[in-house]
Amino acid sequence: MPRLAHRLLACATAGALWTGALGAVAVTTEVMATASPAAALDNGLATTPPMGFNDWNAFGCNVSEQLIEQTADYFVSSGLKAAGYTYVNIDDCWMTHTRDAQGRLVPDPVKFPDGIKGTADYVHSKGLKLGIYEDAGTATCAGYPGSLGHETTDAQTFADWGVDYLKYDNCNNKSDGTRQDYINRYTAMRDALLATGRPILYSLCEWGVNSPWEWAGDVGNSWRTTGDISDNWASMLSIAKANMPLAAAAGPGRWNDPDMLEVGNGGMTDAEYRSHFSLWSMMNSPLLIGTDLRKASAETLSILSNKDVIALNQDTLGKQATVVSSTGGAYVLTKQLANGDRAVALFNSADQAQHISTTAAAAGLPERSMYGVRDLWQHADYESAGTLSATVPAHATVLLRVSAGNPGDAASQPPLLDTGVATQGTDHIEPGTTGTVSADVTDLGNLPALQVSVKLNTPAGWTVTAAGPTTSPALPTGKTFSAPWTVSVPAGTKAGVYTLSGTVAYTNPADNRRVTVPLTGGVPVLVPPPAGTHYLSDLDWTSATNGWGPVERDESNGETAAGDGHPISLAGTVYAKGLGAHAPSTITYYLGGKCSSVSAIVGVDDEKNGKGSVEFLISADGKQVADSGVLTNAMGGKPLQADVTGAKNVQLIVTDGGDGNDSDHADWANAQITCA
Repeated sequence: MPRLAHRLLACATAGALWTGALGAVAVTTEVMATASPAAALDNGLATTPPMGFNDWNAFGCNVSEQLIEQTADYFVSSGLKAAGYTYVNIDDCWMTHTRDAQGRLVPDPVKFPDGIKGTADYVHSKGLKLGIYEDAGTATCAGYPGSLGHETTDAQTFADWGVDYLKYDNCNNKSDGTRQDYINRYTAMRDALLATGRPILYSLCEWGVNSPWEWAGDVGNSWRTTGDISDNWASMLSIAKANMPLAAAAGPGRWNDPDMLEVGNGGMTDAEYRSHFSLWSMMNSPLLIGTDLRKASAETLSILSNKDVIALNQDTLGKQATVVSSTGGAYVLTKQLANGDRAVALFNSADQAQHISTTAAAAGLPERSMYGVRDLWQHADYESAGTLSATVPAHATVLLRVSAGNPGDAASQPPLLDTGVATQGTDHIEPGTTGTVSADVTDLGNLPALQVSVKLNTPAGWTVTAAGPTTSPALPTGKTFSAPWTVSVPAGTKAGVYTLSGTVAYTNPADNRRVTVPLTGGVPVLVPPPAGTHYLSDLDWTSATNGWGPVERDESNGETAAGDGHPISLAGTVYAKGLGAHAPSTITYYLGGKCSSVSAIVGVDDEKNGKGSVEFLISADGKQVADSGVLTNAMGGKPLQADVTGAKNVQLIVTDGGDGNDSDHADWANAQITCA
C-alpha cells in the first residue's frame, strides 16, 4: 500500500499488527456490520460528518504554519467555508523528535514559528477550526513522539493550544492484537480529551483492523474503516466497496471514515473524482479535502463545493446510504433524508458505459403518480412517473434527489429522460472500419417530450453521419426514440473504450420551455493481435484494474503512479518483459478468435522479501482455462499456460489468495500470446 506502507515502515519494524490485516481491510468487498452499533460519544460534536482539510494526501511531512494559514485563507476566499468546510487539520510531522522537560510535545519551531497555539489563533480568527494529529503508540507513523502513556498531558496540551480536532493513528502501538487492547488505548485518549473540558472532535485511525464500527461509537466521533486511500481508481473503488456495508454503524456523532478525499490530486479523471465525492457524500463520510487548494482547478473546486451533493452528506437525519443492488459493477445506492426525500446514486464501477435502472419505490419512497427528481450534478429538476434510470459512463455516477411530496410541485418540471449511446449489431468497432450506433431516448415522465432533437459528437478524427431520423415531434411517456448513426473509426486508432457525447433537446409541454440534456455512451474499439508470438506488454489491453496503482508494463507494480516499479524479478531471475500487477487485478485483451495460447512465468515479485500470496487465473470468454494455485513470495516463479483457441477475449486475473492483498505484487513475467 502506497502511503500506508510509507507511513508505517516504523510500525512494521516495531512489531505492530501487520500480517495481512491491513491489506485485507483495504480491498475487502464483503464486510459485515453489527446490527446494534454502540451509542454515540456524548461530546456534542460531529452531529453531521466533519468537513475540512487535511494536509497528508498532498503534502506528506511537508506541513507548515504557512500552509495551514494559507489554506484557511483560501477556505474563506473561495467560498469553501460558506459551503460547510470548517476544520483545517495538521497531520503527522508537526513536532520535534523529543518532548520538553515537562513531558509535553514541542511544535517544530521551523515549521511552526508561532507554535500550534499561534496557528490555531489565526485559523480561529477566520471563523474556522484547527485539527491536529497524534498516535496511540510510542511513536507516530513518521517516527515522532506518540501519545501512548502520555494521554492526559497531550490532551491538555491540545486543549491549551486551542485544538478542535484530533486524528489519532495506530502506529508503533505495542499491541497484543486483542480488541480489548485497541479499545483501551483509544478510550484512554477519549477520557483525557473529555477531562480537558474543551470540545475536541475525536477521529480514530486504527485502519479498521479490529472492526471499530462494532465498538467505537461511544469512543470516537469517527473511525477509519480501511487502510489509507491512494490517488487512483482501484484504491478509491476498493475502499468504497469496503465501507458500503457498514451503514448500520453510522449516525449523528459517530461516522464510518473511509479516509480523506483525493479530489484534485491528478490520479483520476474528473468523472472519477465526481464519483469519489458522490460516494463519500452518500456514505456520510467525513469530507476532508486532501489537495493543494492553492493550485486547485476550477473543476476541482466545482466538485468540492457542490452544495447539492454536500447537502446529502450534511443531512441532519444522518443515515448512511445502503446498497439496493450491485450487479456487474452497476450499483444503486439509496439514502434516506430528513425531509422524506431519498438520494439515489447510479454508480458505474465498470470500464464501459452501462445502463443502470431502479425505481422510486425501490429507493424507499411511497407510491405516487409523480415524483420530483433533481439531478445533483446537472443542477436541474425533472418529474418522473417512478422509473429512475440512465446510461452511465464508465467510472461515473448519476446522483439524484427524489421527492414524493406534493405532485403539484413537480408537475411544471420537464419529464425525466433516459438517454444513452450504444453500438448496434456488434459489441465493438475495429480501426479503419465503420459501425452503427444508436442514440436512444426514453421518456420516464408523465408527460410527453415534444420536438425531440438528437445531436451526436465523436472524438477528433472520427466521422459520424445520421443513418435515420434524428428528430421526433413527440415522445410519449414510457416510449423510446432511437436515432441511428454511422460512425467511422480512423485506421491506427488504439484499442480502448471511446466516449461519444452529444445532446438531446426537447420541449416541456407544461410550460413550452426548451430543455437540453447530455447524451453519452461508450464505443469499444478493439484490435486483435497481429499474427505471430508477441509479448503482452507490447500490446494494448482492452481494460485493466488493479488493487493498488496501475498495471505496469515491463516492471513490477509500484503501488502509486505509472512507472514507479522495478525490474520484474522472481526467485532471483530478472525478466525484461512482463506485466506488473497488484491483487486484485484483471487485465483484458481482445483476441477476435485469432489466437491459440497464452503463457507466462507467474509469482510474487522478489521486492516483497517473503511477503505476499496470490493466485493467477486465465479466463477465455468467461471460462477459466488456467489456474496457478496460491503462490507465495518464497515459491518464486511458476510456468502457466492456457489454450485460448477461438476466444474473443482473454483475461489475466490475480486474486489475493484468500488472505488480503498486503504485499501482493503479482508478476506476469515473459507473458506472451501466439496468434494466427
